[in-house]
Amino acid sequence: MSTLPKCPQCSSEFTYEDGDNYICPECAHEWAKNAAEASAEQAKVFKDAFGNVLVDGDTITVIKDLKVKGSSLVVKVGTKVKNIRLTDGDHDIDCKIDGIGAMQLKTEFVKKA
Repeated sequence: MSTLPKCPQCSSEFTYEDGDNYICPECAHEWAKNAAEASAEQAKVFKDAFGNVLVDGDTITVIKDLKVKGSSLVVKVGTKVKNIRLTDGDHDIDCKIDGIGAMQLKTEFVKKA
């Protein structure tokens, strides 16, 4: 049994083939078969607020005061964070910040050090 890719727009699992295209019956999105293969091979590129490419293990600096949700702590401007890990999701960076602990940050609020 072959497995078809999920719809890139709505993530539906009910896609089907029609000639050289895949079709999603839930949102009516159509895309080429070769486009699905090419997008799977491409890795997401993470960039900081200034357009510098970030990779796992980089050191970054926070460029804006960030309130920590659910507490009274604040990550101050200029805080250096070492050994980041990049992830897919709402927040792109997993890290540990001294004095605060494990955190998730968005790339738009950091710069590469």
